[in-house]
Amino acid sequence: MQTNVFCRAFFVLLGSSALLAASAGISVARAESPNAVVIKNFMFSPMALTVKAGSTVTWKNLDGEPHTVVNDAGMFRSAALDQNDTFQFKFDKPGVYKVFCGIHPNMRETITVQ
Repeated sequence: MQTNVFCRAFFVLLGSSALLAASAGISVARAESPNAVVIKNFMFSPMALTVKAGSTVTWKNLDGEPHTVVNDAGMFRSAALDQNDTFQFKFDKPGVYKVFCGIHPNMRETITVQ
């Protein structure tokens, strides 16, 4: 009888460990999305991002309102991004790039390319 109790406890512990390991893997996968900008609560997050030349930055709109991603020097301009839409731009040259939302110009961020 005692063997059955230990056996059950072992399998419960084993199952819990596997579940914990799986959820930890999911967290790591989310953390490994470099060069991602989230648009939420009428803000770019992060508001300042540093990337290496040749990197692609991805913006994702999580707001229920449309937003655009516009470079103040006119290098790029997204279409209106509805909720869960994304926009990508590859930064080939080093420099400081000012970005804003064309619909809500008070939304601003800076991308520094090294």
